[in-house]
Amino acid sequence: MRAKPFLLSFFAGLSAISVAAAQTAPPAAPPIIAQNARLLPVLAQKGMVASQERLASAVGVDILKRGGNAVDAAVAVGFALAVTLPRAGNLGGGGFMLVHLAKTGETVAIDYREIAPAASTPTMFLGANGEPDPQKSRDSGLSVGVPGTVRGMALAVEKYGSGKFTLAQLIEPSVKLAREGIPVEEDLADSLPGAMGRMSKFPSSMAIFAKDGKALPRGSMLVQAELANTLEAIRQQGPDAFYKGRIAEQIVAAVRETGGIMTAEDMANYKAVIRPAVKGSYRGYTLASMPPPSSGGVHLVQILNILEDYDLKAMGAGSAASLHALAEAMKPAYADRATFLGDPDRVKVPVKGLTSKAYAEKQRAKIDLAKATKADDIKSGDPMPHESDQTTHYSVVDAEGNAVANTYTLNFSYGMGLVAAGTGVLLNNEMDDFSAKPGAQNAYGLVGSDANSVHPGARPLSSMTPTILFKDGKLFMVTGSPGGSRIISTTLQVITNVIDFDMNLAEAVAAPRIHHQWKPDALLVEPGLSPDTLKLLAERGQTVRPGATSGSANSILLQGGWLQGAADPRQRGTAAIGY
Repeated sequence: MRAKPFLLSFFAGLSAISVAAAQTAPPAAPPIIAQNARLLPVLAQKGMVASQERLASAVGVDILKRGGNAVDAAVAVGFALAVTLPRAGNLGGGGFMLVHLAKTGETVAIDYREIAPAASTPTMFLGANGEPDPQKSRDSGLSVGVPGTVRGMALAVEKYGSGKFTLAQLIEPSVKLAREGIPVEEDLADSLPGAMGRMSKFPSSMAIFAKDGKALPRGSMLVQAELANTLEAIRQQGPDAFYKGRIAEQIVAAVRETGGIMTAEDMANYKAVIRPAVKGSYRGYTLASMPPPSSGGVHLVQILNILEDYDLKAMGAGSAASLHALAEAMKPAYADRATFLGDPDRVKVPVKGLTSKAYAEKQRAKIDLAKATKADDIKSGDPMPHESDQTTHYSVVDAEGNAVANTYTLNFSYGMGLVAAGTGVLLNNEMDDFSAKPGAQNAYGLVGSDANSVHPGARPLSSMTPTILFKDGKLFMVTGSPGGSRIISTTLQVITNVIDFDMNLAEAVAAPRIHHQWKPDALLVEPGLSPDTLKLLAERGQTVRPGATSGSANSILLQGGWLQGAADPRQRGTAAIGY
C-alpha cells in the first residue's frame, strides 16, 4: 500500500516542528548530561536525524515516523538537501554513504564518488608550459566529474531500504520543496552572495539564484522549477531518467559548452559501488569508516592507533599536551595519505598495513611529546589533494538501531557555479581533486602523486570520513563532517572528545578543533583556545596559525537507552531532530 502522501504528513505540521518539540520529553536526564553542562544535545528515544539544514532534517524524521528505516530517511534527506542546501547538497556531485544494518550487524560502504570521463588524460589540467592550470581544473567543463549521487541514493534504497518506501516516495518531499520554493535564510542567505562571482558567468545559474544581477536577498523565496522537473522525472522513471535521455544530454551539453569532454556514454555508464568498510578499534570501541577512494577511514584508524597508547584524559581536554599529541599523530598519517592513497580500482592501497596496530607503534616511537617533529623529518611524500570545505555530512539512526553516516559534495561551494540549462542541476568541479601533475603544486599550493593522477573512469581521492562506532557490539555513535583536508581531523576530535574527555555529544561537536596535515608545516587552530595554550604549543615547536572555524559534524550518539543528537553550531540552520 502506498504510504500516506508527504504533503499531508509533513508540510501540514511543519510550522509546529522544532528541535525541542520533535523529541519525547525524558523522564530523567541521561547520566552523561550534567545539570551544569555548558551545552546539551537533543534527546530522543526512537529516531534521530542530524544534518546541516533544518527542513532536510525534518524530511528525514517524517520518513522515520512513517515506518521507514535509516536508509529510507537518509535518501530522502539527500534529495532534500539538493534543494535546501544547494552549495553542498546535490544531484550533480557525489559522495560516500556508510550503512549499518542492525539485524545482521553488517556495515557496508556505498561509493558514489564522481568519476573521470572516458576521454580524460593524466595531462589534461596542464597548460602550454607543462604546469598545472587551475582554471582548467576548477572553472571549466573539464573540472566536472560524472555525477554519482542519484545512482548512489537509488542503490542504497534498492539494497538496504525497509521496503516500505519506493525511491519515488522518498523523492516526493524534494519535488515539493523545489517547486513551491524555500525561504532564503540561514546558511542559504549566508552563502549565496559569495557564489555570485562563479555563477555570474552562467545565465542558467543567475536565472535561479539571482535577481537583478545580485544574489537573492534574505527573506525572498528560492524557487527551483527546473530542478523540480528533474526530480519529478527521477521520481517517475528512476535513476535512468538522470543518466540517460534528455537530462543526461542537457548535462553533457552544459559541460561541453564550457570546454569539457564528458559524453552521453559517460553518464550512461556510471555505477555506484558497494565496498567493505574500513574497520578499526580504539580503547574498547570498534569503528567502521569509509575505504578508498576516500582516505578518511584509513587515516582515521591510523591516527587513533597512534593515540591509543597516550593517556589523553590525564593530559586534559584542550590542554597543550593533548593538542600536541593529536597534532603529532596527524602528521605521519597525512604524509602516508599523500604517498599511498588513490582509487583502489586503479592502484593498490596498503589498507591493512596503514591501519595495523604494529605500524602505528613504529610511528608512535618517532613522536616526541615535548617537541614538534618538523614535516621534513617525517616520511617524505606528496601533500594531499583535497576537496573544499563546501561538503555536507548528515547522520541518521532509526528505532531498530540501523544507522547511516553520509557525506557528499559538489567540491567548491555551489560546485563549478554552473547549472545545466533546463535541469536545475548544479554541476561539480570535483576533477580538481585529482593530482594535476606529480611533484607540481596545484591551485592550493599543494603537490600530488601518481597514485591520484587523472585516468579514464578513475575516482578522485577524498578525505570524506563518514564513521560509525560500536561499544560491546552495539551501535554507539554516528559521525562525520565536511571540511576538506580537515574532515579526518574533525571526525577524529569528535570521537576523542567523547571517549577520552567524557564530553556529551553537543560539547564534543562544539569544542574548538585543531588540524595538522603534515605539509604545510603548520598547526591550524580554531577560535576558542586560550592564548596561554597557544603559547605553550608554540614553545613545543608547533607553528600555530589561528584561523576560521571549519566543519559541520552533525552527529548522533546512543547511551543509556537515549539517542543524543548534535548539529554543529558552526553554521546557521543546522538541526538535530528526533522523536
